[in-house]
Amino acid sequence: MSARPEATVSLYVSEAKIQPRAVHGWFAAWRWGIVWLTQLVFYGLPWITWNGRPALLFDLAARRFYIFGLVLYPQDFIYLAGLLILSAYGLFLFTAVAGRLWCGYACPQTVYTEIFMWVEHRFEGDRNARLKLDKSGWTFDKVWRRGGKHVAWLAIALWTGFTFVAYFTPARDLMREAAALALGPWETVWIAFYGLATYGNAGWMREQVCKYMCPYARFQSAMFDKDTLVISYDAARGEPRGSRPRGTDPRTLGKGDCVDCTLCVQVCPTGIDIRKGLQYECIGCAACIDACDQVMDKMRSPRGLIRYATQNGMANGWTRAQVWKRMLRPRVLVYSGVMLLIIAAFAASLMLRKPFRADVVRDRGALARIVHDGYVENVYRVQLMNATESRQRYRIAIEGMAGARIESSTDFSIPSTESRWVPVDVVLSHEAAAALGPGPHPLRFRISLLAADGTTRAEIHEKSTFVVPR
Repeated sequence: MSARPEATVSLYVSEAKIQPRAVHGWFAAWRWGIVWLTQLVFYGLPWITWNGRPALLFDLAARRFYIFGLVLYPQDFIYLAGLLILSAYGLFLFTAVAGRLWCGYACPQTVYTEIFMWVEHRFEGDRNARLKLDKSGWTFDKVWRRGGKHVAWLAIALWTGFTFVAYFTPARDLMREAAALALGPWETVWIAFYGLATYGNAGWMREQVCKYMCPYARFQSAMFDKDTLVISYDAARGEPRGSRPRGTDPRTLGKGDCVDCTLCVQVCPTGIDIRKGLQYECIGCAACIDACDQVMDKMRSPRGLIRYATQNGMANGWTRAQVWKRMLRPRVLVYSGVMLLIIAAFAASLMLRKPFRADVVRDRGALARIVHDGYVENVYRVQLMNATESRQRYRIAIEGMAGARIESSTDFSIPSTESRWVPVDVVLSHEAAAALGPGPHPLRFRISLLAADGTTRAEIHEKSTFVVPR
């Protein structure tokens, strides 16, 4: 028996570079509108000032997070958790209703790929010109077009990295440091890292990020069902495919409306053929819908051969109204209800949030002791955190223990967004201590935020214990 010849099996299959064709239409306009909106917000926010500082600033060194008029501390981490839960439910809801809308219109990978492809189109031309340039030799024309494209890509990517860091270091300070070539190592590393990640993902990997790296493409099927609105090809209307003269009724020729022009494939950023049915690589950008509608217009056939539809709607020939009615199914209503509850709870929590924080701890360096005239003294440390951007006055009082009083200062002034530990000495008369007996006893602190006229604006009550020594 002769041995079989050895064969080499590659674990990585190299794919041809996808050169999508430019497309114009209603969905392309929506996509570019969202590109403009997201980038105006992203690039513009670090330059907006609020109370003399950036409107949105995550000051990691000072452990303070400024969001317009709101000042948050690490202790407010619960709000980040709430925001992440809200985002997750939003993703579940929108995916159950209309598939990968996030991927097709607002995902940073899609947005920056769209921007980088626009730059590529300016330098190298549309799809056919780029394919021709790929096959040509390295002439001066090819060098300056390719070189100019990559220079523009790097400029956009580095400015993106600069903007990302500007959310942690004030943008104007960062600009002055960059102009003086005095950027710190932290800023330099993150500008380079985020910029090169943008350059690599949007310029080189593109659709491979969506197809192989993004986990959403893998678990989206768990959120889809037959009533999810997805991009669909109407096979009953389009098959059999074939070319025909313009204005001719395809039924008289025994053909469907699809003329097999393959434009839907040429404009697809992930290179799939939507006519083969729903595929996990489809990001829902609707470029194929715009391309097909333009072909249908030229062929004088109705639009919608490729359209947003549900699997049940396509199989049963439902009207648009029937499709939309079926989309309001229990799953969607549950997601919507839970999401509204989370939004309400999140908003109520922010509205009811106190403009300061206070924590009371017993001073471990000073034990309970007997002082003058037989009084019993306990020492506490109170942390006052001013969560506003103006100096505030606070008053500390005790409740729940007869005969106890504060001997130290009770009024404190804390600068804007500052935190301070203040000592508080609480004493209890000999008679009251004898009546209580030795051991720990409950005590409550009342910390009040004072208005300019001395009235109370807000209060926080903190529990502690008062120890009577044996």
